[in-house]
Amino acid sequence: MIKDDLGKKLLFFDGGMGTLLQAKGLKPGELPETWNVTHGEEIIGIHQAYIEAGSDLVLTNTFGANALKFRDGGYPLQEIIEQAVSHVKEAARRAGRSVYTALDVGPTGKLLKPMGDLEFEAAYEAFKQAMVYGEQAGADLIHIETMSDTYEIKAAVLAAKENTKLPVFVTAIFDERKKLLTGADVPAVVSLLEGLRVDALGVNCGLGPVQVMPVLEELLACASIPVIVKPNAGLPKQRGNETYYDVSPEEFARTMKDIVEKGAAVVGGCCGTTPKHLGSMSEACRGMSVKPAEKKSFTVVSSYGQAVVLGKGSRIIGERINPTGKKKLKQALKDRDLDYILKEGILQEENGAHILDVNVGLPDIDETAMMVEAVEGLQSVTSLPLQIDTVDVRAMEAALRIYNGKPMVNSVSGKQESMDAVFPLIAKYGGVVIGLALDEKGIPETADGRVRVAERIIREAAKYGIEKKDIVIDVLAMTISSEPEGAAVALEAIGRVRRELGVHTVLGVSNISFGLPCRPILNASFYMMAMYAGLGAGIVNPSSEAMMEAYDAYHALMGFDENCSRYVEKYAGRKARGTSAPAGSMAAPESGDRTSAGLAAGGKAELPGGAMGLQTVIEKGLKEEAYHITERLVRDQAPLDIINTHLIPALDHVGKGFEQGTVFLPQLLMSAEAAKAAFSVLKERIAESGEAAEKKEKVILATVKGDIHDIGKNIVKVLLENYGFEVIDLGKDVPPERILEAVRAQDIRLAGLSALMTTTVVSMEETIRLLKKEAPKCRVMVGGAVLNQEYADMIGADFYGKDAMQSVYYAQKILQ
Repeated sequence: MIKDDLGKKLLFFDGGMGTLLQAKGLKPGELPETWNVTHGEEIIGIHQAYIEAGSDLVLTNTFGANALKFRDGGYPLQEIIEQAVSHVKEAARRAGRSVYTALDVGPTGKLLKPMGDLEFEAAYEAFKQAMVYGEQAGADLIHIETMSDTYEIKAAVLAAKENTKLPVFVTAIFDERKKLLTGADVPAVVSLLEGLRVDALGVNCGLGPVQVMPVLEELLACASIPVIVKPNAGLPKQRGNETYYDVSPEEFARTMKDIVEKGAAVVGGCCGTTPKHLGSMSEACRGMSVKPAEKKSFTVVSSYGQAVVLGKGSRIIGERINPTGKKKLKQALKDRDLDYILKEGILQEENGAHILDVNVGLPDIDETAMMVEAVEGLQSVTSLPLQIDTVDVRAMEAALRIYNGKPMVNSVSGKQESMDAVFPLIAKYGGVVIGLALDEKGIPETADGRVRVAERIIREAAKYGIEKKDIVIDVLAMTISSEPEGAAVALEAIGRVRRELGVHTVLGVSNISFGLPCRPILNASFYMMAMYAGLGAGIVNPSSEAMMEAYDAYHALMGFDENCSRYVEKYAGRKARGTSAPAGSMAAPESGDRTSAGLAAGGKAELPGGAMGLQTVIEKGLKEEAYHITERLVRDQAPLDIINTHLIPALDHVGKGFEQGTVFLPQLLMSAEAAKAAFSVLKERIAESGEAAEKKEKVILATVKGDIHDIGKNIVKVLLENYGFEVIDLGKDVPPERILEAVRAQDIRLAGLSALMTTTVVSMEETIRLLKKEAPKCRVMVGGAVLNQEYADMIGADFYGKDAMQSVYYAQKILQ
């Protein structure tokens, strides 16, 4: 069993497959997986060479073998996978060595909704079918690799976990900034995968062995399970018609030895590595001991874009997306007014929230459907982690399944019925669960009683494999108007839970003042005391001036705000408030709530409706709001003026943020969709008024022959269209001749080509050569995970787009 060896002895993966197949005659555009049926001996020979070079884990030739790719005739998916598994086993027999057969599972090549057009469950089904066939054929483990989107990773891992009994390894593509294409950082990826209980995780492709070092160091700092490293053999280069990589087997081996010494438990190679690379590596590293994976105690929640760690100082959970005491939110939920909810989330993020509570429970709505819609919507406009807040177990599971990251879950109590229902969901999907310090007898009156309930919750969670780091206790704040000792008991319980049980705490802070006047005074004072007692996260209104002042002051006073930089930046130009407040400010009522965490209300009663301008809502990705604001603006302003003063500046601002790493791909695409919604209004008015619109320049986009991965192409298409270009999308797997035909027919001056696979770059070069000869006026820009500037230069491209925005800027330079 692979689990008997994993983390106990150094394990070697194999290396690249595509370039070796090309050397054996794989034609441009030919699907490598079909060779399992048509060229079995060649596949066996490659596997055997890797096994003889020292590989312990050998990947089947199934990287692109999924139900989306093999569904339209040709070779049946089951036959492709069965042959692939049998070839590894035959190679091991011929080599006279026992190895582990790893079912290789690559990405679908599509973006999942809301960024793309692939449904989460459709991706799940595609992965499921391949994985079931792989287990039936005799694979020893599933290796999900070369992933660039945490959401697709989650679909693949769930498919493996729910439909097979095989161990699961996962590796993702990180760039030089240590981020995935869709924005996830290393802690976010690790927290997601460990929450889903994969057996090993790591990095592959994208970077060479030297460049991967910073990613490895962060993986080792975050992960509690064995780490995998499979870098490329450096950067791809061209010598005549031959593609090669610039790191020799000897150089590769030296760096991989350093990688093992740092703590990697499983090592191998990706693009450009050969049996010589793997042989040199295994010879250099054989006999080295493996550093045991160090268990980490971080309490982490994450989204697709970032992780939030509880521990140093306190964290803010925004409470405003909760209908209790909020008439406008209740009405918005009844009306399915998602934009209202999204604006609440955006406002709380801007005001300093670290996590957003999401509660949509009303008696007269479908809570499960609304919870899913709210979670998906919020994750399209903010990268903050979410707290799934519901007592409906069906709604909880539905949200956990589609959540992109590792959420906080509110909540479970010490009642056996509650623990029996909630803990299996946390064990399956991952999450940090809030445990309420109450049981069948109610809420204990003393701190000691609440600590005892917390102990019971922790013990029961352990039965499901849920560690203490994934439990946060809500010691419950009882209103002092009816419970005079409520504050003192809560403060004592916070300190004891942290010291005696070793877990973090959370609290709905404003419950303490329910029924009393001038609630912000009490709330802010209690909040400061709770943080000093060790409160890990307060569920508060980040729009409340008093609460944020307390938060900022506490962190400055306790040294958590280094050099008081946040405090100075925020308050340097502000006058201190006097003793008297304007009417309605400090005395403004803050609604109370039930005692369960995440349901306390406070601060400003409602978000001002329609306060955002068009440029802002486009930047935030609010499609419906962008549409309605544009409808109002176009009554008094010319459509072209609106485009130039609102749409283009918004897209430019988001584009620059994307380049600088402050805006992530989902936000970039949602902003483009919001701009498209606004433009749809302007387009109608331009047509009605006869106002002359600028003639749109045309750009052709295509994924080259043999490549079905259209993620990059589709991203570029959305952005080009929103910058006023007319895009002729030829789709994927497009032959060079068809691209030339379209260029000639439309008199195109710019064509964009995309490729994700090493084996299809040959088709890209062939297309460029044809266009240069037959349509020399057409410039060619290229992009894709396997490309870089040097490689693009070598195959004759006019421009290499490192990201989608670079392609837009080049189009503007060439065509406008």
